[in-house]
Amino acid sequence: MSEAMPYADILDTGAPRPSFREALRFWFKLGCISFGGPAGQIAIMQTELVERRRWIAQDAFLRGLSFCTLLPGPEAQQLATYIGWRLHGTKGGLVAGGLFVLPGALVLLVLSWIATTGRDTPAVAAVFNGLKPVVIAIVAHAVWRIGKRTLKGWPAIALAAAAFIGINMLHIDFPWIVLAAGAIGWLAGRSDSSPFVSGGHGKADTASVDDDDDAPMPAFWPRAARIAAIYLVLLALGIGAVVATLGTRPYLDIAELFTKAAFVTFGGAYAVLPYVAEESVRSYAWLSRLEMLDGLALAETTPGPLILVLQYVGFFAAWNATPGAGQLTAGIAGAALTTWVTFLPSFAMVLLGAPYIERLHSDARIGSALGAITAAVVGVILNLAFFLAEVVFIPVRLEVDWVAILVAVAALAALIRFNPAIHWLVIAGAAYGLARAALRGAL
Repeated sequence: MSEAMPYADILDTGAPRPSFREALRFWFKLGCISFGGPAGQIAIMQTELVERRRWIAQDAFLRGLSFCTLLPGPEAQQLATYIGWRLHGTKGGLVAGGLFVLPGALVLLVLSWIATTGRDTPAVAAVFNGLKPVVIAIVAHAVWRIGKRTLKGWPAIALAAAAFIGINMLHIDFPWIVLAAGAIGWLAGRSDSSPFVSGGHGKADTASVDDDDDAPMPAFWPRAARIAAIYLVLLALGIGAVVATLGTRPYLDIAELFTKAAFVTFGGAYAVLPYVAEESVRSYAWLSRLEMLDGLALAETTPGPLILVLQYVGFFAAWNATPGAGQLTAGIAGAALTTWVTFLPSFAMVLLGAPYIERLHSDARIGSALGAITAAVVGVILNLAFFLAEVVFIPVRLEVDWVAILVAVAALAALIRFNPAIHWLVIAGAAYGLARAALRGAL
């Protein structure tokens, strides 16, 4: 399919365009260290791709993020797909998005099997307990860095604060916050100078557009038809392969539930989890409520998007429906099918919209709307930081974990002062978790 993006050797940031092999190594590393949910994962990409490697400009990064927050599905994985597409076209987007998911999916597959067999994993729990305060530091650092670049003036600050209050105190669903912020930005964009525009509208940031601002864009509807057809064929092939090999139950139900869930996952995994829990626990009786909560905990401690918790549910659904020696095969098939139908729409939507993101920003109203959404996202990320801090720093009511607070403060100070590679912080957090568990005699 047409990419409509010439490949210059030098990116608009002045950095050389990475080779596909170099990008491949990075996307695999990102998939292995992308802890912390979307805020932590976006923070890693901000640090590694914008600041350290300079593979994408800050404004382009934020525009891509704004676009991805509008889509159902995991925005961090979609952002990786978009950046991969900017660097190396469709194959770059597929590799970036796929490797963002694959390591976490494999880890969660093993953890799902451990959960079904009832084995204790104190060392794994210790490692990921150690990662939690580090993740909070990464999230806080993301809020500071993205906010510093995005919140230009009191209207943007006020919008970020309103988003935080709306989601944290008033419990307004995230899609409504996005729609409200977009409407405010759209109306503000009707004036000559919108307070929500972080950069100029006339030209985009990348070589793919800057080299030839008049380069023709692919026609939208023919491209949309091709991508929709490819999506439907791939969806049918994935479902058909599993059903032809293992039968219809529970695999058709898995495909139906998680395909629907993929298209209503606005606002991240937490937005769709109540729906999935209701259907999988009560309607299908695939697993118990406690097992559902265990799956969420495991997904929180693995790299990759939190929506991978759906893979855990798919594993349990197939495992419990297949007594006997074939349980492991069935569980793997259920997990793989769930992952396939969950993430396939994300690739289709990002690759459909990617060529038009930069051009959309030449429209002052659209650029202002997306700028306002980005400002609101800062407030949403801040809410996630508060949520994580409460869980990690006060694990028992009225009992503060001062050691975890000190670790988080130290990690944040290291990020601000030394800006280390994120994977070193992840390794340090894992070592801290093991050491603390050993001192407590939990290992």
